[in-house]
Amino acid sequence: MTTPERREKDTARRLATHGRGLSGEGRALLALMLKGYWPLARRYGAAGGEIDLVMRRGRTIAFIEVKARATLGTALAAIDGRKRARFSRAVRAWVAAHPECIGLTLRADAVLVAPRRWPTHLADAFPLEER
Repeated sequence: MTTPERREKDTARRLATHGRGLSGEGRALLALMLKGYWPLARRYGAAGGEIDLVMRRGRTIAFIEVKARATLGTALAAIDGRKRARFSRAVRAWVAAHPECIGLTLRADAVLVAPRRWPTHLADAFPLEER
């Protein structure tokens, strides 16, 4: 059984983590826009998954997974197989709802965010699953 103090600490931790995630997404969005990407969607959720950012540059639509962690290595490691599968399901749902993207290049990118560092953009970071 949990105590009220424990629940309060858990809630505070979740709120802090959520805030760091939103901050990381904002930093990633800025970095990508400075590289010439245009935002199409933010925090798109569907089919049991979520896409942090959907960006377009030229004839490419990049589905972006943003990971904010203490180090770039731990951020990259957080994009595991389960996360990629859920991400791919959300991408398929987004594509189905946006037929205008047929014929464009679709890819899964990652932006890794660590304290006191410029966000690191990894183009085509992992393959999109086609199930």
